[in-house]
Amino acid sequence: MGFTSIWHWIIVLVVVLVLFGGRGKISSLMGDFGKGLKNFKKGASPDDDERTTSSDVEVIENFQSVKEDKKKDDS
Repeated sequence: MGFTSIWHWIIVLVVVLVLFGGRGKISSLMGDFGKGLKNFKKGASPDDDERTTSSDVEVIENFQSVKEDKKKDDS
């Protein structure tokens, strides 16, 4: 009766099928839980969009400062 016992794997398979398989409330609950984890991981990871947005802000700020310097030179 170790980890490689056939009964162990049968019980594990039944538990997995009950939780994730079929059309019951438990399977939909576990599916929603999995989607929630996926969305959490997606939200917690650094996005390329955030880095792009911050670099875009820097470009706009630099452009505005150059524009202001140009106005001062024209005056």
